[in-house]
Amino acid sequence: MAVIIKSEREIQLMREAGEILAKVHEELEKAIRPGITTKEIDRLGEELIRGFGCEPSFLNYNGYPASICISVNDEVVHGIPSDERVLQDGDIVSLDAGVIWHGYHSDAARTWAVGEIGEDAKKLIEVTRQSFFEALKAARPGNHIRDIGVAVQTYCESFGYGVVRDLVGHGVGANLHEDPEVPNFDLGRRGPILRPGMTIAIEPMITLGTWEVEWLDDDWTVVTADGSLAAHYENTVLITEGEPEILSLRG
Repeated sequence: MAVIIKSEREIQLMREAGEILAKVHEELEKAIRPGITTKEIDRLGEELIRGFGCEPSFLNYNGYPASICISVNDEVVHGIPSDERVLQDGDIVSLDAGVIWHGYHSDAARTWAVGEIGEDAKKLIEVTRQSFFEALKAARPGNHIRDIGVAVQTYCESFGYGVVRDLVGHGVGANLHEDPEVPNFDLGRRGPILRPGMTIAIEPMITLGTWEVEWLDDDWTVVTADGSLAAHYENTVLITEGEPEILSLRG
């Protein structure tokens, strides 16, 4: 495993990439409404990303055919946008996006309500988001990757939620996916030590049911095995000498 420690120049470019990605997510949130198709959201996302002078990280990545991964209800991640998929009142939708800015990536995901949603769905979204911030407390130099996963798992399982095991966070930088893997659960071993200059994507993927998932026939879309709702929250994070820095969240 080759964990890459970023230079000050690389960190600055990733800050800029993260700032742009945060703006993209803010604009995409405004577009979420009943009646919009997932393909319309994807088109808007690509237009925004290119409008900021960036390239979409996901478009054609390992063959993925869109700029924004859009996952609805029981879809955990990697949903493919479609003109036929129309968001309905009561849905929840996860948007996962990345930008490339001067050769460096930022990666972030959000789950949003479509119209009025049920209390169970609201709580799932809130807990998934908060589990990221619980993990952030462990993202300190001298801790290990395992500490991040333990924080997410402990918090989410205290609500009876499932913590997806088949997909994990990752390092990010000049490549969209770098070492180390960043699980949201306790792997049972410490993993790499966290060091200043590491940039990682922490991304809890949480379900209202069990942690088991399945892949659809498109070989991309991951769904909950039991049909329960899923939520996703992700940011690109810089490990520093002290408090971690969230690179893909403004304010």
